[in-house]
Amino acid sequence: MTRVPATTNLFSPATLTRRTVVGAGLSAAALLALTACSPQPQLLSPQSAAVRAAEKRRLSSGNSVKVDLRASETTVDLAGTLAATWSYGALPAATIRTTQGDLITARVVNDLPEATTVHWHGIALRNDMDGAPHLTQDPIPPQSEFNYQFLAPNAGTYWFHPHVGTQRDRGLLGALIIEDPHEPLVYDDEWVVVLDDWIDGVNATPPEIFAELSQGMRGASNSQSNIMQNARSSLLRGHAGDVKYPHYLVNGRPAADPETFRSRPGARIRIRLINAGGDTAFRVALGSHRMTITHTDGYPVEHVDVDSILLGMGERYDVLVTLGDGAFPFVAEAEGKQARGFAVVRTASLATAPASNVTVPELTGQVGTADQLVADAEFALPIKDIDRQLTVRLTGGMASYDWALDKRPFNMDKPLDNARIIRAGERVGIDFVNTTTMWHPMHLHGHTYQHLGGGPRKDTSIVVPGQTLSVIFDADNPGQWMLHCHNVYHSESGMMTTVAYEK
Repeated sequence: MTRVPATTNLFSPATLTRRTVVGAGLSAAALLALTACSPQPQLLSPQSAAVRAAEKRRLSSGNSVKVDLRASETTVDLAGTLAATWSYGALPAATIRTTQGDLITARVVNDLPEATTVHWHGIALRNDMDGAPHLTQDPIPPQSEFNYQFLAPNAGTYWFHPHVGTQRDRGLLGALIIEDPHEPLVYDDEWVVVLDDWIDGVNATPPEIFAELSQGMRGASNSQSNIMQNARSSLLRGHAGDVKYPHYLVNGRPAADPETFRSRPGARIRIRLINAGGDTAFRVALGSHRMTITHTDGYPVEHVDVDSILLGMGERYDVLVTLGDGAFPFVAEAEGKQARGFAVVRTASLATAPASNVTVPELTGQVGTADQLVADAEFALPIKDIDRQLTVRLTGGMASYDWALDKRPFNMDKPLDNARIIRAGERVGIDFVNTTTMWHPMHLHGHTYQHLGGGPRKDTSIVVPGQTLSVIFDADNPGQWMLHCHNVYHSESGMMTTVAYEK
């Protein structure tokens, strides 16, 4: 396995020694010789005893849940448009539901024409079950299978998807709900709502989209281009997205064939929102209703009433809504793209269903975003000095499509090159510094961090242009973990790195 040079740790004793030597006037040749002799950090592997020990320390209910997922080629019907795609048998896959502390055993059969994995997004699980190809596991070859087995450590709204190439922008996705055995919220019903942008099998495939994007803006003026130039959002402070999607889906259904959620007037509903899109932020609203945000990325927050919510790719929000009497538009506005996903919420059988293009005033009312939220006191990280500070600069641009971190594009064949090194037990700070002109939803595997200053606990956060977003987390889950932009085309371009634990 490739070892990471000590120079990647800006606070390592070796680095400080070299700086001192440079200040004394050593020649470049002498400096290089000294660097070559410097000890390289020994990293904890995903299969290490430390990873197994961490799993044994997790809460266990003694119960188990078995899941079968078969990744295969399929055709989905999008309101009369037949799209050839890949899925786990349905779009989205059947929701996996379990309880905190349960042992999940997921048998994944790969009937696809290429290798794949499954990443369990947002779950602080054991490292060797994370589904990161060439880092935590070898990809599952075609006509093969792999058994994922891990304890469900934290209650909340999570989801699963592949982590190979651009596969995440196909139909391989589903919700994973981990119930709290001592759930404090009171509600009458629960809806899981998966939002998605869709192009696979309609205008192009995701690999074709990535090939076109990789040419930068050269082909964007072509009328047949799938590149979007005029997507603008004040909320996202600039360019909103790269890809022209022909469909935006709510639970796998387009606006022309909308999903209908049924209930009764006065019912209190918990809605679990998941943005499974590849390149689209969604602004979500329920016409004629306010929503109360209760959780984000699985973790409770102090309750906030809003008219709508902005979700970047990979983010999840839980809300409570008390339903009125009638038929109401549920809208997932594709932020900056002048299109929307659409569903109907019905509590009266004779009420006329709203049109998909209906004006929804809540979209322009109070928009809930992560920077407005405060972590529930029970789940806030304890106050503690930061032991290790990491700075991650988001770099690149649309013109050359050279997205990266610190101008170093990630190499999936060498995932430990330029890794960020941490040690178990440390309080780690990360400054995400966005030097680009586009927003990026940054996602850390295997941990939940907290926005600095008492903000929410999250694993995926929007970082807008010109912003430095500071977060903290405790290094309590040993192994090797990916950190990347959750725009599938940005991460595939190279906006990804590894956070690795030192022995």
